[in-house]
Amino acid sequence: MNNTTYSAKRGEVQSKWYIIDATNKPLGRVATEAAKLLRGKHKPTYTPNIDTGDHVIILNCKDVILTGNKINQKIYRHHSGYIGGMKEVPAKVMLEKNPEKAMTLAIKGMLPHNSLGRAQAKKLRVYAGAEHENQAQKPEVWEVKYHG
Repeated sequence: MNNTTYSAKRGEVQSKWYIIDATNKPLGRVATEAAKLLRGKHKPTYTPNIDTGDHVIILNCKDVILTGNKINQKIYRHHSGYIGGMKEVPAKVMLEKNPEKAMTLAIKGMLPHNSLGRAQAKKLRVYAGAEHENQAQKPEVWEVKYHG
């Protein structure tokens, strides 16, 4: 009986491409599935300190929904670093003007906040519409389960 734990090496990681369609699905549900794929947690070869994740393409971010009253209450905040430099954008405005940024912020918040998380975030591609330029990578469709 072999009692050693498998640990993936950087050179032997195989990464695939997945497409997630965000139409009429909650922002957070899509973001958690994308973060899981980017980290590689869906694979049996998952290793926490190695980037074992896959590439993720998210389409139709303009059609994503926010459940409850978040569309009116949620506020995206960031600070420039200067005095009085806090910017606030309501979720309704963010989803109308820049839905890709709302999705990207949600996913990046679920990744590790270090160099590994930044490397995993580079494998993410987010589009507001249904067109993308990654057909050459032959991406597979990843279904987000939501019964709402």
